Parts: sequence; structure tokens; C-alpha cells
Amino acid sequence: MNAKNSWQTVSACIVSGHRVASGGNGNPLFPGGTLMMQTPYFYALGLDLGAYYGGTLNVSIAPLRYQVVAPRQTFRAVKWHPTEPAEDFSFFDVRLVQPAAPAVEGLIYHPHPDTKPAHFQQPDVLELLLPFVAGLSYGAVIRLEVPAAQMLIG
Repeated sequence: MNAKNSWQTVSACIVSGHRVASGGNGNPLFPGGTLMMQTPYFYALGLDLGAYYGGTLNVSIAPLRYQVVAPRQTFRAVKWHPTEPAEDFSFFDVRLVQPAAPAVEGLIYHPHPDTKPAHFQQPDVLELLLPFVAGLSYGAVIRLEVPAAQMLIG
């Protein structure tokens, strides 16, 4: 299999996020969560997030780090909030692989740190957009597959 089509497998630990994407932190600046507010803008740009749960699953790949290569999609200067500055976003393919279950396909959601106004992520944390997956909990170790042509992990 050539590098363009190869998927790298990595172990990741589910960690708590800022709970801003889902709206779980109750911040009135982001009613319903940032993801719900951003979804119509992404849709207008050609990315339909309707199949995914309305929040991100945060996972740590520590001690590894990721390096952006060529995102599946990138949107620049998305002005999704009336008072917050515009942001750049990239999306990458990802698969959650669980024993005795079909792989769950989703996206890595990557607000660019240089345009994100707050809620910075650690350099080993990825935010996943997936359909709802029952049985996941903080501290659980899961396996992810990510295309090497989009993102390098090492």
C-alpha cells in the first residue's frame, strides 16, 4: 500500500475537553455550543456535519504529537459568531476502531490555534466528530486510524 492511501493506527485516551463545542459548559456566549453554531456555516461551505454527534470527543495521543500534512478540507476566515473573530478550520478523516465492532468513520475537527480566540488544546489532543458511540468514557483507551497523507502522528 502506498503512503497516499495508508492509514496509521494510534492508541488514544479519551480525555475531558472544555465542553464548549457541545455547550456542556453552559457558556451563554455559545448557546447550544460552538459546534451547533458553526454547523450551518460549514454546511454552506460544503461540509455536512449532520451525521455526527453535536460535540467533540477529545482524545490524547500522548506522548505522541500530530503534524498537519494535507487536510481533507480547510475553511478560512469563517465568521460564525457575531462578536468573536473569524477562525480557520481544517478537517481530517478518522476511524474509531473497536474490537468486535465495525469501524466508526468520522472527522478530526481542527480549529487553527492561530485563529482560535480561546480554549486552546494541548498539542497531543485531537477533537473527533463521530456519530454517537455508546460505552465510551473518560480514561478509556481507544484505537484510531488516520490517513498519513492528511496528518502524521509520531
